[in-house]
Amino acid sequence: MAGVNEPAPHRPDLAHGRADAGSAPADGQPPVPADTLAHSLTPGLEPCIVTVTGPDRPGVSAAFFRVLAAYDVQLLDIEQSVFRGGLSLAALLGAQRSDLDQLRAGLKDTLSVHGVSVEVTVDRDLETTRPHSTHAMVVLGHPVTAAHISRIGQTLADYSANIDTIRGIADYPVTGLEFKLTVPDPTPGGGVALRKALAPLTSEIGVDIAIERAGLARRSKRLICFDVDSTLIQHEVIEMLAAYAGREREVAEVTERAMRGELDFSQSLHERVKALAGLDANVIDRVAADVQLTAGARTTIRTLKRLGYKTGVVSGGFIQVIEPLARELDLDFARANTLEIIDGKLTGRVIGPVIDRRAKAESLKEFAWSNGLALHQTVAVGDGANDIDMLSTAGLGIAFNAKPALREVADAAVNRPFLDQVLFLLGISRHEIEDADLRDGTYRRVPLNS
Repeated sequence: MAGVNEPAPHRPDLAHGRADAGSAPADGQPPVPADTLAHSLTPGLEPCIVTVTGPDRPGVSAAFFRVLAAYDVQLLDIEQSVFRGGLSLAALLGAQRSDLDQLRAGLKDTLSVHGVSVEVTVDRDLETTRPHSTHAMVVLGHPVTAAHISRIGQTLADYSANIDTIRGIADYPVTGLEFKLTVPDPTPGGGVALRKALAPLTSEIGVDIAIERAGLARRSKRLICFDVDSTLIQHEVIEMLAAYAGREREVAEVTERAMRGELDFSQSLHERVKALAGLDANVIDRVAADVQLTAGARTTIRTLKRLGYKTGVVSGGFIQVIEPLARELDLDFARANTLEIIDGKLTGRVIGPVIDRRAKAESLKEFAWSNGLALHQTVAVGDGANDIDMLSTAGLGIAFNAKPALREVADAAVNRPFLDQVLFLLGISRHEIEDADLRDGTYRRVPLNS
């Protein structure tokens, strides 16, 4: 593990001002290309759409393509999915006009023995821009109901956002759905108004909704930085230490005021640490042994490391407690405050600069730079006002069971006590997580309290 406590070297509303495909947006952004299939169609061929629906059985796809091959058909686009044993296949083809009737009959005759239905329609509108999803939206809840999606869908419609695809992304520990959307304003920041409109629904209907740009930026994340207290772990470490000193109520009150942003963090830290003066230093080891990870923390770290992420923590807590945890989880970096110890006793002081909200953001920048990563490739997760700058700096800032001040600036917020929800926001499905766990023997599902 490296990097432990070393010194740190007006956009218009979506309903207006929409940029046409192929035009230059008003803010000087590059033109949006009109992605049509007309240039791919061989001259002389007629474009048509073939749809196949019915039970999924071995041999359906092979029979389908065997018929197409007999008529020397050109494939322009195709999608196939299977849901609960039901097949849905759609293909955009180029075929000789004189062959269309025979092609239709051949497909129906050949595929009828497989119990599926076939439709063939001519589609001459190839100049229409092919939709590319501009945003990804993840909905998390326990449960997620049709009424929830109805409310969300109406908000999307109000902002002229189209749902391109929906897939289930999680069934444990929450239900998760991932939507790919096309938002009318294709320029950077075009989804801000929609995000603001969706935000109130989280508290109104009781599900978490996160929306971000789709595309390479979403898939390029390679570093994640967690806050520790009440994020990676279930506790506030200083309160655990204070309990041994008999000062937990006093310290807890100061902690809560600091987390709400009512106190300067540095001043509040010094005030709380002062209450620990005289405590035996061996208490630190006992507290470190008592620390409990947040549900899903091991799964989250393990999965991200499989994907090549750099993982680490930046905390306003204490490195003497955090460093053993960082080693156990095989984190790549850790930074926190250092308690001063003299003659085996805590002095009530910290050594060196305080890790406050500014230092957290600077640490994230440093860790990204040292790994050759741009800030848009970073993710930060936290719960308090001390995390505001770090989440604002990251490419994706996730508020985890957070105070209102942090939720207001975060890109996404989750409000259930499972850290592996972070994976779903990154587009990683429960199936992918558990498939990897099964392969290396780490799979398990802990029963949830209903």
